[in-house]
Amino acid sequence: MAIAVTSARPAPADDDTPRVIVSRGSRSDVVFRNVLRLAGLSSFAITAMILIFLIFRSLWAFRADGFSFLTKQNWVFTGNEFGVGGVLPDTLAIAAMASVISIPVALATAIFISEYAPPGMRRGLIAVIDLMAAIPSIVYALWGRFFLMPRVIGVMGWISRHVSWFPPFKLTVQPSASSFVGSPAIAAMVVSLMAIPIITSLSREVFSQAPQGEREAAYALGSTRWGMVRTVVVPFGRGGATGAAMLGIGRALGETIAVYMIINTIYSFNWHVLESGGNSIAAMIAGLWNSASANQLSALMAAGLVLFAITLTFNSLAALIISRSRSGAATQD
Repeated sequence: MAIAVTSARPAPADDDTPRVIVSRGSRSDVVFRNVLRLAGLSSFAITAMILIFLIFRSLWAFRADGFSFLTKQNWVFTGNEFGVGGVLPDTLAIAAMASVISIPVALATAIFISEYAPPGMRRGLIAVIDLMAAIPSIVYALWGRFFLMPRVIGVMGWISRHVSWFPPFKLTVQPSASSFVGSPAIAAMVVSLMAIPIITSLSREVFSQAPQGEREAAYALGSTRWGMVRTVVVPFGRGGATGAAMLGIGRALGETIAVYMIINTIYSFNWHVLESGGNSIAAMIAGLWNSASANQLSALMAAGLVLFAITLTFNSLAALIISRSRSGAATQD
């Protein structure tokens, strides 16, 4: 019985090329895809319309004052002596102090919830964090004004006595309880509580996506739980946590009602952050809006444009960092 034997030839190189499979979607799929595309593009359109509106409404202020609007520390319209030079540094200082408080607390909380908390406690902590994010700003402002402020004045006095070698913590007036009331530091403490839920929630989601295989490999090599977190979870989520922190900073930059209700308003930059007095761009706009004339409204619009540009920059950097990180790439895939 003869058996036919055929010689095995190597497959052509073209056979290794992946084939592109294109499926023809149904009408409902096409409609759904177009609706999602329009929803995504609408965010760009809305942002562009806000930017154009602010630019158009602030033209008078920039024509009258030019780029010195960014440096002048007065808000006097006689002789066009107005600008955000006094409130812009306080805006950044409040956001910076809030970040120093909120970022370490939020990241530590996110790691604990993701890696250490028992399942029952984890569900409860997640619910509490979500609840904190849903609390209105006015509630935080009232709590900070009537509960937190009287209780931190002693701590701020201790800081001014023992850490006065650091220039921002040095007082230029005789220390008393009234010296600290309505200071940028107290406003930053309240704003930090509003940023903690945002940073914690996003960071927890990123940390929980760390590859299970890498976790088990770390344990197989004899790593402790903290060693696994330090070598696997934290490096994987570093980009996402950084983006979450920057989003929290953006939240702190734009906070209005809490700063407006807590800080004692002045229009010159007070770099002694423990002393009473200061302001932010958002709080200034909220405080002057109702009594502003047409030209003053244009100046407030210009201040809003500056704040919009700063916040947009921080949020864009956050999106860029997340997209280039391992955690962001895993989310996109």
